[in-house]
Amino acid sequence: MAFSSRLLSKSRQLCGNGFILQQERVIPVRYFVKEASRPVLKGDEMLKNIFLDVKKKFETALGILRKEKITIDPEDPAAVSQYAKVMKTIREKADLFSESQRIKHTIQSRTQDIPDARTYLLTLKEIRIKRGLTDELGAEAMMMDALEKVEKELKKPLLRNDKKGMAVLMAEFEKINQKLGIRKEDLPKYEEQLELKKAKAQLEELKKDALEAMETQKKREEFKDEAMVDVKSLDIRNFI
Repeated sequence: MAFSSRLLSKSRQLCGNGFILQQERVIPVRYFVKEASRPVLKGDEMLKNIFLDVKKKFETALGILRKEKITIDPEDPAAVSQYAKVMKTIREKADLFSESQRIKHTIQSRTQDIPDARTYLLTLKEIRIKRGLTDELGAEAMMMDALEKVEKELKKPLLRNDKKGMAVLMAEFEKINQKLGIRKEDLPKYEEQLELKKAKAQLEELKKDALEAMETQKKREEFKDEAMVDVKSLDIRNFI
């Protein structure tokens, strides 16, 4: 089924990323066979460890998916919640990033060398859009207005290493948070909402894939007289 195929694709993607990161040390796989007479090099061991780590994560995910019941019904809050719970279990057992952790990592890696506050905020907006997130509260525009205000007072662009200027900007941001009702202690709730949103989107993809697969099968001569089953009745465990 599409779900297991997507997992396999993800596993291959992870492997591919490992090869890219370590491409200067990649050694042909044939050197891993027992008959290889030459000693194992550092590059060999690194590549082997990458493969084994990905394999372990992949098998952990499949093991959980073989046990947990997933209902492909993105419109049912209970089904979405259960799916999110299963995905959380997979992340915890396989040591994978949550959506919020992935976003945080992306922000850190993309912005660490950015010197000024304006480019930083624009980069955050770009990341948000690429992750498919919406700014329903209009916080970005308010943050840019706050930056405009601070830079107007400074009469120059605000650099991130300007501690005094950044402190003023952070104070402005705190005012925005208060206005929008955003509190630091509510972050776990926001993260949970993000995971539920992600879970619903993934269930919608699964439903679409399942319907397309059934439509394709129905076109075959031997299945043309059979009625399509309800996607919600499918048990993914039977296809893994």
